[in-house]
Amino acid sequence: MTDRQEETGPAAVPEAKQAGEVRARWAWAEPTVWTERMLTALEMGVKGGKWFSLIDKVGSQRMLLRAFERVKANGGAAGVDHQTIAMYEQRLEQHTEYLAGRLREGSYQPAAVRREWIPKAGSREKRPLGIPTVQDRVVQKALLATIEPIFERDFAEQSYGFRPGRGCKNALRRVDHLLKQGYGWVVDADLKSYFDTIPHEQILRRIEEKVADGRVLELLRKYLQQGVLENLREWQPEAGTPQGAVISPLLSNIYLDPLDHLIAVSGFEMVRYADDFVILCHSEAEARTALTLVQQWTTEAGLTLHPEKTRIVDATQRGGFDFLGYHFERGQKWPRSKSLKKLKDALRAKTKRTNGQSLQTIIANVNRSAQGWFSYFKHSHRYTFEPLDRLLRTRLRSILRHRNRRRGRGRGADHRRWPNNFFAEQGLFSFVAARAQLRQSLTG
Repeated sequence: MTDRQEETGPAAVPEAKQAGEVRARWAWAEPTVWTERMLTALEMGVKGGKWFSLIDKVGSQRMLLRAFERVKANGGAAGVDHQTIAMYEQRLEQHTEYLAGRLREGSYQPAAVRREWIPKAGSREKRPLGIPTVQDRVVQKALLATIEPIFERDFAEQSYGFRPGRGCKNALRRVDHLLKQGYGWVVDADLKSYFDTIPHEQILRRIEEKVADGRVLELLRKYLQQGVLENLREWQPEAGTPQGAVISPLLSNIYLDPLDHLIAVSGFEMVRYADDFVILCHSEAEARTALTLVQQWTTEAGLTLHPEKTRIVDATQRGGFDFLGYHFERGQKWPRSKSLKKLKDALRAKTKRTNGQSLQTIIANVNRSAQGWFSYFKHSHRYTFEPLDRLLRTRLRSILRHRNRRRGRGRGADHRRWPNNFFAEQGLFSFVAARAQLRQSLTG
C-alpha cells in the first residue's frame, strides 16, 4: 500500500482511543509492518480493494530480523544448503542486509526444498514434509507477516485451521454445539492430497484479487515453483505448495476460502480445519445437496474429494464420524482409534520392561505424554480413561517385576505388592483423577 493510499480514508479516523482499539483487535499482527494507520485502512478497506508497495515491508531489514527471531523460536532442521539456524545467526546482519536488497530489487531466488517422508499418526502410510532452507524460512516469515492480515480480514467464520486465535479446540466446540442443536446428518469430507494439488495459476489469481505488488506476486510464484530435492534428485512441482513451508497454511486457506463462503451463503453449517472439514445438516436430503455443491466446486477448482474418506453420516446412529482426532457418535465423543493407538504406542515405548531408568524418571516421562494427551482429549466419554490408567500401572508393575528377576507382565500378587495408591504416591498421572478434577472445577 502506498503512503497516498494510507492517507485516503483512514486519516479521517485516527483518534488515539480508536487507534488503540484497532491495535487491540489486531494484536497478533506484526507491528513492524502493520502500523495503526495501516490497520485502520485494513478495517475500512483500501481503494479498489488491493494493496500496493508491500515488498518494502517484506524486504525491510528490521522485518527480516524479526522474522529470524520467529524462525529461531520454532527451530527446525537445515535445508539443502546444510545451514543450521545457529550457523545462519552467526552472520545475521550480513544475511538480512543481503536479503533486503535482493527482495526489493526482485532478484531473490529461493533454494530447493528438501523433501522427507514422515510417518502418519496411527498409520503405515507416510506423508511428505518439505524443509526449506533457513534463509527461505526467514523470507517466508516476513512475507507471511506482511500479507496475512490482508486475507485474514475476510476469511469465513467457519474456518479454524492455521489462523490467529483459532485452533482445533474452537472447531471441536463448534461441531459439538451443532450436533447438540440437532444437526445430526454430516458430510464428512477430505480433500485428496490437497497441499500437493493446489493449482498454481488459480491460487495466484486469488491472491491477485487483493495484492497488486508485482514483486510480492512474483516472489509467491517462485515459492510455488521452487524445486524439490528428493533422493538426491531435484524436480519442479507443477501444482501444490509444500507441506512444511511457512507460507503454505495461509495459501491453503486462501484457496479454500471461496468454498467456505459458498457453503455459508447456501445455508449450511460447515466447520473446516485446513483440508479436513465437515458440513452439518438437519436431514439426509440437505447433506446430499451440500455434498453435491462441494463436489461441483472442487471439480471447478481442480481439486479431488477423497473417495474413501468422503461420506454422508447419520451421527445419531452407530458408526459416527472422526474429526480432528475425536470420534463423534450418538451424542458422545471420544478419541478416534488412531489417536488412542498413538498414545498407547508412546506410553509403551517409555515403559519397556528393560527400561533402566529410575521409577521416578520413567513416571516423569510418562506424565509428560499423558498430560499433553489429556489436555486435548479431556472432554471424551468417561469410559475412555480407566483403561488407560490400567495400562500404565500394568506396564510399571511389569518393570518392577522384571527388576525383581521375575518374568512376565505385572499380575496377581503384584497388584498387592504395588497397589494403585503406590503409583499415586510416586506422582503417576491418573486420567480418571484428572477427569474427576476437571468435572469438579466445571460444576463448581
